Amino acid sequence: MPITHLAYLHGFRSSPRSAKAQLMGREVARRHPQVQWWCPQLPPSPRAAMDMVLRGMSQWPVAGTAVVGSSLGGFYATHVAETIGCRAVLLNPAVDPARDLARHVGDQTAFHAPGEHFYFAPEFVHELRALEHGPVRRPENYFAVIAKGDEVLDWREMTARYPGARIKLLEGGDHGISDFERHLPDVFRFLGLD
Repeated sequence: MPITHLAYLHGFRSSPRSAKAQLMGREVARRHPQVQWWCPQLPPSPRAAMDMVLRGMSQWPVAGTAVVGSSLGGFYATHVAETIGCRAVLLNPAVDPARDLARHVGDQTAFHAPGEHFYFAPEFVHELRALEHGPVRRPENYFAVIAKGDEVLDWREMTARYPGARIKLLEGGDHGISDFERHLPDVFRFLGLD
């Protein structure tokens, strides 16, 4: 069944202004205007972010719902998919953000607006731990695009996190998947929107 509702969750220090979010939003609007698109600015608190997202998606039909997440957003997308049973597209997903972001506690700048600051509080690390899940229950609900050249996250750890899922492993590449446009057809196909 093609999806009817699609959420995009950005990564740490990122925003709905990210290149991937903007590109995907434009392509969804152009090619699939019937799909409800939602790309919210996520608050720094993981608990608040997930409360907001799950509340915002609560009236969406599960069979027609999908979530796309990049980096930390991929970790969040996994939490959403495991919680409600929808499909998820993961773009270089963070696997253990509590471990990786513990060293980033403190004042942070927004990637797309360096003048904007936010505080990543110590308790946010514990909130990330609380969102962790064991092995994914329905690997067929997942499609991951993972770059071996990711300079932030280890591609081996990312692929090992999603056994049985559909994985597009890129030789080279980077954390931001700067050639994302090339992979959009595969993403849309997975979502039943080709």
